Amino acid sequence: MKTVIFDLDGTLADTSGDLLAAANHCFRAMGHGDVLEPGRDSGVALRGGRMMLTEGLKRVDALEAATIDEYYPVLLEAYAQAISVHTQLYDGAMDAVEALKSLGYGVGICTNKPEGLAVQLMRELGVLHQFGALVGADTLPVRKPDPAPLIETALRLGGDPQQTLLVGDSDTDRNTAKAAGVPSVLVTFGPSGEDMAALEPEALLHDYATLPQVVQALIGPSR
Repeated sequence: MKTVIFDLDGTLADTSGDLLAAANHCFRAMGHGDVLEPGRDSGVALRGGRMMLTEGLKRVDALEAATIDEYYPVLLEAYAQAISVHTQLYDGAMDAVEALKSLGYGVGICTNKPEGLAVQLMRELGVLHQFGALVGADTLPVRKPDPAPLIETALRLGGDPQQTLLVGDSDTDRNTAKAAGVPSVLVTFGPSGEDMAALEPEALLHDYATLPQVVQALIGPSR
């Protein structure tokens, strides 16, 4: 079986609002108030919890590794308590998933979000059942850009890891696919969309409606 694997944050869904809210919860607890701003800091949010804490602490001139270590679990707990308040699936994302499945491709998720949080989010969004496999940051001992999580996702779908494609939104996704020796498709509608062309993926995706055609062009028909 040929497979199409999706990143989650910034690819299937804009999760930045809830991530930033969790980070600002931490900054308020430190006495700094809300440090990160929705919209302006969306790109920071999609680089993960530790990056949000690092960037915020830099802005208030309080960057210390011990503080990041202390508040990272606090951030994760705050995020888990309000994981789908502001998060929105990108237009057409699930239509594209269903189209790919109808064409015979296996469809899964490979994310650097902790597996438990990724499962929780997709369940709360009502779409977890539409994916055949999900591999998170802590599912294996390594995470993207190591190719192992991508390979594992394809295998869990019953697919051939050399007949897969990764849809993502970052240099991490580009490098993961490259390390696995498979094509990457990077979306241009995420917070860092204007930077995707410079990463030279096999294709850029401006609209989910065109994804099935892009997949067929890059890895061939599923049957």
